[in-house]
Amino acid sequence: MIVDYANFHERAERAKYIFEKFRQYFGRKVLDVGCDKAILRTMARDIEYTGIDVGGNPDIVLNLEKVERLPFDDAAFDCVICSDVLEHLDNLHSMFFELIRVTKRYAIVSWPNAWSPARVPIQRGRGSFKHYGLPVEKIADRHKWFFNITEAMHFVHYNIEKRGDLELVEQRITEKPRPVVLQAMKRLIYPHRWQYFNRYAHTLWTVLKKNIHD
Repeated sequence: MIVDYANFHERAERAKYIFEKFRQYFGRKVLDVGCDKAILRTMARDIEYTGIDVGGNPDIVLNLEKVERLPFDDAAFDCVICSDVLEHLDNLHSMFFELIRVTKRYAIVSWPNAWSPARVPIQRGRGSFKHYGLPVEKIADRHKWFFNITEAMHFVHYNIEKRGDLELVEQRITEKPRPVVLQAMKRLIYPHRWQYFNRYAHTLWTVLKKNIHD
């Protein structure tokens, strides 16, 4: 388990993180699922990049909730990237398996921790639940699933065991940068690492490798 201290205030910051930490898995042909403005395309100019999304600047406009199958052949890409997307989809489970179907080798998936931003408003009895609250007007997109770091890990490990053709090759957790003294105090209060991560980490990153059996 690798822990990184980072905040992603803008989508470009998340794209930069993906490029710097996971570039070794890209290969020559990459699918970016939920690419938005396709910022990764400008960073990885030496690869064949395909971005899909319902808006932004994708190569293919696609509403992931309106399809049962991604419009690609099996093992069409060396790597599939899906960052902060699955939690927006009612069909999270089936789309997760679609990511695995269309990759030849690697799938990079991020899982945001819903508990972290909701914890303080729940404790204080005031504030906003961000993606889970009740806006006065209907919005186009919102989170459909409320899970923490531990649940996301269980989901990944369960499906690795169930399928038999996957392995977890890298796992990272990102949390907000804090002063060292404050961080040490929080870890003393919550010494169990997963309890700490469920409270303070904001994202779990998993890199899955698909083993192809001839």
